[in-house]
Order: sequence, then C-alpha cells, then structure tokens
Amino acid sequence: MQSTFNNTIAVAMSGGVDSSTVAAMLKAEGYELVGLTMQLWNQRRLAGKEGMPEQVQGRCCSIDDVYDARRVAEDLEIPYYVVNHQERFERDVVRPFVKEYLAGRTPIPCSLCNDHLKFDQLLITARQIGADRIATGHYARNEYDPERNRWILKRPADTSKDQTYFLFGLTQEQLSRTLFPLGGYTKPRVREMAHQLGIATANKPDSQEICFIPGGDYKKFIDAYLDEQGESMPDSSGELVTITGEVIGRHTGIHNFTVGQRKGLGLESPTALYVIQIGAQENGNAGNKVKVGSEADLLQSTMRARRLNWVSIHELCGEMRVKIKIRHRHEPAWAMIRMDSDDQLIANFDQPQRAITPGQAAVFYDGDELVGGGWIA
Repeated sequence: MQSTFNNTIAVAMSGGVDSSTVAAMLKAEGYELVGLTMQLWNQRRLAGKEGMPEQVQGRCCSIDDVYDARRVAEDLEIPYYVVNHQERFERDVVRPFVKEYLAGRTPIPCSLCNDHLKFDQLLITARQIGADRIATGHYARNEYDPERNRWILKRPADTSKDQTYFLFGLTQEQLSRTLFPLGGYTKPRVREMAHQLGIATANKPDSQEICFIPGGDYKKFIDAYLDEQGESMPDSSGELVTITGEVIGRHTGIHNFTVGQRKGLGLESPTALYVIQIGAQENGNAGNKVKVGSEADLLQSTMRARRLNWVSIHELCGEMRVKIKIRHRHEPAWAMIRMDSDDQLIANFDQPQRAITPGQAAVFYDGDELVGGGWIA
C-alpha cells in the first residue's frame, strides 16, 4: 500500500499554533508546501439571533484564523489558498447535527467534519494543485505496517491532547496520504518550537468551541438555525417517566435533553434525577418519553455501535478484547467486542460505564493503536 509521493505537501492551516508549527517544520525539512484553509461557516451568520451571542472569538475557522494562517504562510513564503466549502459543510455536518439532536441523540460534528471535509475534500483539493499528501496539526501518529499491509493510527506522545477519537473514520487511502508531524511531541514542546521558529501564532490560545455554535449552547443554535431556514421546531413533547414507567411530569421536546443530564428537568425530587434514556421504546416504537432515574441507573455494561470503520484490522472476526472510549474525555474502559449482525457490533464492558450516549462515537483501542470505531446506537 505504500506509494512513492512527490515532494509537495498541502498543509491544512487552521490559523492556530499547531498547524502553523507543522508548516514551519516541513518547510525546514525541505518540502515544497502549499497552505490551505477551509472556509466552512460564516461566523456572523446567526450571531445575536434567538439568544445566540454576538461574541465569536475562541472558535476555529473564524475570519481571524484565516488572517493568522495567511500571515504565517506569507512569513514562510509559501503559496496559500482559502477553499470555500460552506455549502458542503452545512449539508454534511450542520444539517445532520440538527437532525440528530432533534431526534434525541447527541452527535459529534467534529468527527463528521473530519470524515466528509478535512480528510476528503482537502485531499481532493491538494491533488488538484499538485500535492500528493496533506499534513495537519492533529495530535496523532500514523505508521505503515508492512506485515498487515495497513496504515495504523496511534495515540500521540501527549495523551492529554490525543485527537484520535475524532479520526476513527479515516480510510486507508486517506491515512496513506496524511502526515501528523506533531504526534511525537507534547503541546508545551510544540509551543517552544513555535517560538524558536518565529511563528506569529506561538502564543495563540487553542480554540475551545464547536466552530458553528458560539457559547456551546446547542438548543439556542438549533432554534436560531430553524428560524433562519423558515422551519418550525417539530413537536417532540412528551412524558417524563421513571425507569419503572411511572409518569412524573411532561417535557416540551426531546431535543432539550442528553443522557446523563441532571439540571433543567423541571422535576422536584428528594434525590437527584438524571436522564437515562431519550425516546424510550414502548411496544416496539420509539416515542417521546424521557426516562429518568438515579445516577446508578446511568451505568450500563452493554453497548451497541453501528456504521463501523476498521483501521488496524480489515474486519472483526470472532471476539476481541479492547479498550473503548465512549466520549472524547472518557478514560478508555476494557471490554470484549464482537459482531452482532452484519452492520452492528456489541460490546460487553468489564465494569459498567456511565451515560453511554446514542449518537456519540465509540472508539476501540489495542494499546496505542486505534482498532476502529463506530456510532453508539
């Protein structure tokens, strides 16, 4: 699967310190570089609407980020282009995000963006301008294993910055053409190198929010987006029920909840209540019931995942013991996995896990290797 590549690399430049340092490192190593920034979302588009904040700083892909990326490219004397993918970003990331949230699931837009845009469209654009490969500032390692004839994605040296959870959907073709130069470095070391290389963004803070949701308030974003689109909020009101099925209240819509949520339930109880299940099944049909219970009720030993992508293996045959990460900040937990059907995997954890949430990604690890991943059903 290894190929001979030319000396031209397209660097995905976000305007942050990581991708800027990658560009400087590769330039110093003698590669011919082209800087590419993807314009994905108009940061002013919904600002101030339906309670959305006017403030747009602190998010990736902003106009300020484009300015910073261009400045670094000029300092490095490399060609630089901004590629507009706003229409596809809205189609493949924003609208699916809204649809999933309205259905009571909790999606991960960053993984969708990686799958559909940053490692798909970016590679297409790179090859159109004569670059065989792309390089990004993600904290991950990518190695070719000749014995398995596969590209293997591994956790980085700085596990506190590990971004492999968001990269589980990458294909073998995409991995073969992608470089992660920061995989062997810690974030403090990268900032140190940025200073040594004279990078203008050396002290720039990391972006902390989803690029199209200022303040992290999903509900306000969905309200504003639907209003802009001339669409009404679907009626998903229903009952709040206990784990035994007792009705203890009503809610105005399942999009207001996420599994594990404690606040904002509108219930009076002598003990803390948490959201256990959204759209609880009744007589085989999903309804708008929201099931609540104790914190202990959040613990589950079994998980199912679909829409799987395998990285370090071709397919799962029989059982495999792995560690599974069910959220970005979740400490991977030991489990046995096996295929339950052609398109669904079942995992049995050694210890029950808290708030296994439909719509989130489940990513499987064997040591530092990313085995594969899928979407929690």
